[in-house]
Amino acid sequence: MVQQFKEQGGASTMDPSPVRRWLQSKIMTHLVSPKRWQKKRDRFEKKRINSGHRHVVEYFHQVDDGYSHLAAQCLAELAQRYDIELVCHLVTGPSGNNAPEPDLLLKLSRYDAHCVASEYGLTFYEHPEPPSVESTNLAVSILAAQSDQSFIDNAVQIGDALWSADQASLKNLAQQLSVASAQQLAQRIEQGNVRRAQLGHYSGAMFYYGGEWYWGVDRLYHLENRFAELGIDRDIGKPLLMPRPTIDKGPVRDNGSLTLEFYASLRSPYTAIVFDRVLELATTTGVNLEVRPVLPMVMRGVPATQTKGMYIFADAAREAREAGVDYGHFYDPIGDPARRCYSLYPWACEQGKGVQLLSAFLNCAFAKGINTNTDRGLQQVVEQAGLDWQQAKTRVGQTGWESLLEDNRLAMYKAGLWGVPSFRLLNKEGQQLLALWGQDRLWLIAGEIQRQLKNGD
Repeated sequence: MVQQFKEQGGASTMDPSPVRRWLQSKIMTHLVSPKRWQKKRDRFEKKRINSGHRHVVEYFHQVDDGYSHLAAQCLAELAQRYDIELVCHLVTGPSGNNAPEPDLLLKLSRYDAHCVASEYGLTFYEHPEPPSVESTNLAVSILAAQSDQSFIDNAVQIGDALWSADQASLKNLAQQLSVASAQQLAQRIEQGNVRRAQLGHYSGAMFYYGGEWYWGVDRLYHLENRFAELGIDRDIGKPLLMPRPTIDKGPVRDNGSLTLEFYASLRSPYTAIVFDRVLELATTTGVNLEVRPVLPMVMRGVPATQTKGMYIFADAAREAREAGVDYGHFYDPIGDPARRCYSLYPWACEQGKGVQLLSAFLNCAFAKGINTNTDRGLQQVVEQAGLDWQQAKTRVGQTGWESLLEDNRLAMYKAGLWGVPSFRLLNKEGQQLLALWGQDRLWLIAGEIQRQLKNGD
């Protein structure tokens, strides 16, 4: 399985051996194969039918998480439209190596949920500060006392009161719906955390069905499409409850008034599947694009669990298939391969091919299965980028790129972001208009570009 290799600075302390790198890459390529996924789904459904069980969806709710409040707003419609049994759990947020920046993650969840809510037809109050401890404890205590159906019926109302700081409404709901004792609350949360771990995840706002995880409203369209294929959609032919928003590339074109900063790394599956689409968006809309590469998190000493790594790689494969992006034939570029490419980046920029170099590397490592740790593999990257290998090979391993990537990382953190891919949209004066994390926010960036350009006319 995937091993995360912790490294410090520019020198590797645990680069995988050639054999291990090859083996891990083969395993991951196999695990995300579309044929394997379909066979896995078929086996699950056959077993479910033989056992006589219904289609059971398990939902994991984290009360202080903005994404969970958005997901809660979909529960009633989801249970009504599809022939499913919806089981609701209460959980705490990710911890340890699954959440290297837990406070930043919660802050981002509030900001991001506010940004996307209206686009999905949902609501989330602008909430720079977290809800009070008192209100959070009361809200989770009310939810812990509810059955699955009562949870579905009342989670939105409880969440609305929590996120609007309406303590009076929360107290009224506590009287109407009852409140769990401290012991009952602890037991309910422990059960939720244990069940989530058993099924192989670590986060809130997650839906689980038949061996696959679906994150919040952003992944519900995958689950809804799966239900449609299973024939359990009661409203066949109607639009999905939570369709994936489209990326609006026009019609207005920029004249240089906007700048899109794009933070990317060479070992990020999500970066790999969105990189060329970001380039296309910038080209189509005419905004200034500044690609700002950073060192992969694992390579800068931020560990991650195997559970998290597996979910990210599998989820990226599912997202790539939906977007029609080549992905999944993998050869792990952790460590030396990424460093060797980064060492060529300043030179490639001098040739006007820096972006092309990064694009070619991601394509070779995540879609073509090329071993970029060899000169032969790196040569394919360089030549695919339109650069000369004879010149490049004399520059492999040169230093000087480290400070550039570190400056980019610091700028990313200053914007309240820490993972890749991340985006910052700036106006002509360099003021930040929007700062978002995730390949699944490109549609929101595109929409904001169009809004800014139309308002500027």
